Amino acid sequence: MTHVVSLLVENHQGVLARIAGLFSGRAYNLESLTVGITTDPSVSRITLVCSGDDNVIEQIKKQLNKLIDVIKLTDLTGLQSVHRELALIKVTVPAEKRGEIFQIADVFRAKVVDVGTEAMVIEVTGAPEKIDDMLTLLSGYTALEVARSGLVSIERGKKIKKAAKGA
Repeated sequence: MTHVVSLLVENHQGVLARIAGLFSGRAYNLESLTVGITTDPSVSRITLVCSGDDNVIEQIKKQLNKLIDVIKLTDLTGLQSVHRELALIKVTVPAEKRGEIFQIADVFRAKVVDVGTEAMVIEVTGAPEKIDDMLTLLSGYTALEVARSGLVSIERGKKIKKAAKGA
């Protein structure tokens, strides 16, 4: 089963390397990893998407909680939360078919952010399934490149993640 885990961590050198090392050293499957600072510049939020059975996920969470730099861990799986991803998709499109790409982009509330003589770049944000669906619809065109950000997630509601160890 796939889980989305949100970490608040101390924002300093080596934290990401320790977390990535935990996954590689134990051969855990890490599907996505995104990192960014929070409203407190001394704290970063890391969103991990990992998969495994319940025992593996529980072990991952225990190992992450043992890391000194981890302030708070929240498994967002099953909680009311918002998940988004960004993708940039570069496709080759003949001039006479560009209107079709604009229509597809419109359906997905995506934006065409670059148009060149031979290719277009589309920016789409949303749930990973939405991006997958758009890529499926664009499969009739030659996709030159796809860059996906990885998942970012946050719990819904007024609840605020405290940036204090043990909170």
